[in-house]
Amino acid sequence: MHAVSYTAQWMAAARALESEREDALYIDPLARELAAPKGFELIDRYEGGGLLPFISIRTRFLDDAITSVLADTEVRQVVLIAAGMDTRAFRLDWPEDTAVFEVDHGPLIEEKRRRLDRLGARSGADRREVSADLTGEWLPDLERAGFDRTRPTLWIAEALTFFLTEEQTAALLRLLASASAPGSRLAFDILGRALLRSPFSKPFLDKLAADGTPWIFGSDEPEEFVQAHGWKVTDLKEPGQPGVGEGRWPYEVQPRNRRGANRLWLIQAEVAG
Repeated sequence: MHAVSYTAQWMAAARALESEREDALYIDPLARELAAPKGFELIDRYEGGGLLPFISIRTRFLDDAITSVLADTEVRQVVLIAAGMDTRAFRLDWPEDTAVFEVDHGPLIEEKRRRLDRLGARSGADRREVSADLTGEWLPDLERAGFDRTRPTLWIAEALTFFLTEEQTAALLRLLASASAPGSRLAFDILGRALLRSPFSKPFLDKLAADGTPWIFGSDEPEEFVQAHGWKVTDLKEPGQPGVGEGRWPYEVQPRNRRGANRLWLIQAEVAG
């Protein structure tokens, strides 16, 4: 197994390519160095299907979610789950008293630290690395790094639920809710179920499966799914809608009542109760 997962590598490569566009939705000056060893090779392998524009649109959606939550609420601890080669702690503007926890498996954390040190990167937040096994009990690791359950939290789960089963995704949402003080928020993405069965998506999905990173879970009723597991959706978007990659998404946004449409959901939610 690679210290840096294929997903972390090609997402970093995608951020590097976006950053080099004249109309870039964001700038990530560290991404190109973090995409090694196979990030750009994987981008070529997975080309088509809207992958690159989706990563760019999703990245900006989550960037904006972080910025707005920190500006409009008292949230001052942010947890990036399965952070991979994410560089938000370095490229976003953070309120001075914000703690950013990056949770991932130990070898990736160590390799990322090595590369960032070589680049001389400096975080604008109180960045805390959390080496943890996300398939096990990882909240104690997070708490040992200084996470405080009594304070409201913003959880970010980018490109994570795709690789989980429905039961695992539901369990993750319930776990986050159980550790969330009132006012806590969640920003993440979910596939539409129809996309996983679409002939249009099959070549891309087959390549992911062959590389050992299959996309597994999707929902065509995201509001209901999220609400059933401890959260209330406050914002639900699809790529290409106004303010969410409009003009950059290569496909027409389908009416919500059109059954069987391929969808990618971008979600913000607040802990229920």
